[in-house]
Amino acid sequence: MTAHTLSQVQGQVCIADRVFNAEEVVALMEKHQLMPHLTREVIIDRAIEAISVTPKEIAFAYSNFFAQRRLSPPELQQFWLQQQGLSQAQLQQKLMRDLKIHKFKQENWGSQLPGYFLQRKTDLDRVVYSLVRTNSLMIAQELYFRIQAGEASFAEISRQYSIGSESQTNGIVGPVELSRLDPTLAGILAKSYVGKLLPPVQLGEWIVIIRLEEQMLAQLDSAMEQRLLDELFEQWVGESVNSHQ
Repeated sequence: MTAHTLSQVQGQVCIADRVFNAEEVVALMEKHQLMPHLTREVIIDRAIEAISVTPKEIAFAYSNFFAQRRLSPPELQQFWLQQQGLSQAQLQQKLMRDLKIHKFKQENWGSQLPGYFLQRKTDLDRVVYSLVRTNSLMIAQELYFRIQAGEASFAEISRQYSIGSESQTNGIVGPVELSRLDPTLAGILAKSYVGKLLPPVQLGEWIVIIRLEEQMLAQLDSAMEQRLLDELFEQWVGESVNSHQ
């Protein structure tokens, strides 16, 4: 047996040349913190077991899977499967499960997407902003007045004086979603407008000068729909796993 061999003999499981009974397998899974993952997958399997997919849907998913990887010739597909240690049947089984999960998401949360999007929209909007940060209010005020008076550009000031990685990008940060920013910074940018130079403000341990450069409003396109479906699904899975612990 190789180090990756797993087999079942008379109600026992053989892993890497060692034989375990059911209790020992459970103990191993708990030791290595694998039980939450197994619980998650079992919950998902139970949720989707009544969902059906057609042979045509599976065939399309199978061909599309290889088309995305540019593995159209059957010989290349077979070679790829061998490299991954998968059979054609195993891959089709995985794709069928993915299809069922996709249908489960649509059936349960598809109708909720417009309202959920409006609820999340502010956090999903993206911004590009210029940043100068320093640890001195006096220095920040001087730099602010220099930018305001046109004595130096924001990019020049950031390159010379900013303490942080933004000094390597002419002070430019983003595009980044507001939800991924410090809440105070996100609130400041959300209330600002493009081109407005904001006076120095305390942000954590730093004194910062900020200017909003670009605002990209989120749209409920197909990519966003899929993202929100995934979010709602993961929330449901998380709550279900927690309820079984």
